[in-house]
Amino acid sequence: MSWTEIVIEVARDQAEALSDALMQHGALSVSVEDADLGTDAEQPLFGEPGMPPQAAAWERSRVVALTDNHADHAGMVADAVQSLGLGYALPFAMRAVEDQDWVRLTQSQFEPIHIGKRIWVVPSWHEAPEPDALVLELDPGLAFGTGSHPTTRLCMEWLEEYVQAEQSVLDYGCGSGILALVARKLGAQPVIGVDLDVQALEAASFNSERNHCSDIAYYLPESFVLACPAHRYDIVVANILAGPLTEMAAMLSAHVADGGALVLSGVLDSQAEQVCAAYAPYIALEIWAEHEGWVALAGRLPV
Repeated sequence: MSWTEIVIEVARDQAEALSDALMQHGALSVSVEDADLGTDAEQPLFGEPGMPPQAAAWERSRVVALTDNHADHAGMVADAVQSLGLGYALPFAMRAVEDQDWVRLTQSQFEPIHIGKRIWVVPSWHEAPEPDALVLELDPGLAFGTGSHPTTRLCMEWLEEYVQAEQSVLDYGCGSGILALVARKLGAQPVIGVDLDVQALEAASFNSERNHCSDIAYYLPESFVLACPAHRYDIVVANILAGPLTEMAAMLSAHVADGGALVLSGVLDSQAEQVCAAYAPYIALEIWAEHEGWVALAGRLPV
C-alpha cells in the first residue's frame, strides 16, 4: 500500500489550526516542519510542556498531511480552508510515500545519546555502547524528556557531578522521570518525582520499573503535598519553564534542606536574571552552565 502527502506552507499562526482542520477532514496524520529546513534560515525549535500553541511552529511552517493514496486531496484542502474561514485558497503540493518498514524507520531515527561523562540514554532496541556506564533505557514517547533537549542535558550533567549517595532528591516537573532516574542510579535515596500530567507519571513509573528503580515515588502536586508535607530535600531539581519557575519560587525554595541545592532549567539565557531575582529572597542562584541558549541555574542554602 502507498500513501500521498499533502504539503502546505503557511505562517506560524496558521499551522496548528490548519493541522487540526486537515485531521478533521480526513488526513491520517499531520506534522509541522520548518519550511526553511536545510537552509541558512533554519530555526532550532524545541517544544516543551507549557509552551503556547503558536510557539510550537516556525515563522514559515510546512504542514504535511498523510492521506490515503485515493483520497480527494484537493477537496480535503478546500474543506479545511473553508472550515478555517480564510477566504482564500492555499496552494499545496503532493508527494508519494511508498510503503516501507515504518517501525524500523522510526527506530533508526533514535540512537543512543551520550550525556556528561558516563551517562547513556539508550532506546530499548539498541545495545548500550558502554554497558558499564550509567545507562538509562528510555524509548521516545508522549512524556517529555529523553535527554535530547539542552535543558534536560544540563540538569543531568549537574546531577552527575554533584549527587552523592544517600542524598534525598526531589524532581519537580519530572516528565518521563529521566532526572529522577539519573539521581537514583547515582545513589540518591529517597527520590521523589512530581508532575501535574497523569500521563507523564505513568511513563515515569514505567521507565522506573524498566530501569530497576521502582523505589522512586511519583505524585501529582496535590498528592505530594499530602504525602510529603513540609519535607525538605538535599537536592531539588526543576526543569520546567521560566514562567512557572518564577511563580513557584517560594514553594520550591521551601523544599530545599539547609545546605541543600536547588537546580533550575528550562530557562533561556535572556530569562536568567528574571528567574534569579524571583528566587533571591530565598536562595542565591547563578548560572551553572549554558547550552544552545538555555541555562541551568544553581544555588545552595547555607547550612
